[in-house]
Amino acid sequence: MDNQKIMELFEAYFDKYKKTEGDMSSWSAYWTIYGQGQNFEINLTKCPLGTRFKIFSNHQKIEEIAGWEDFLANLDRLESEHPLFTRSDFFTQMEEML
Repeated sequence: MDNQKIMELFEAYFDKYKKTEGDMSSWSAYWTIYGQGQNFEINLTKCPLGTRFKIFSNHQKIEEIAGWEDFLANLDRLESEHPLFTRSDFFTQMEEML
């Protein structure tokens, strides 16, 4: 799946499922995949600091990436470090909810 398609899917998913973080200035939407007793989640947050991607593995926050450019540049690394995460599978499942 190419980067443009990933951005379009995640933005559409965000628009449909976003929730406020409590103060109406921050909004987020997340997608989680499960397998083999594990989980992997990406939370897209839009706030005064900009667009952020919070990455969780097994309910533990492992990193935060600022902006689309850095997020897309890190997808290969995320796939290699987290076997449960495969971008085509992750974003295809997300697309099914739209």
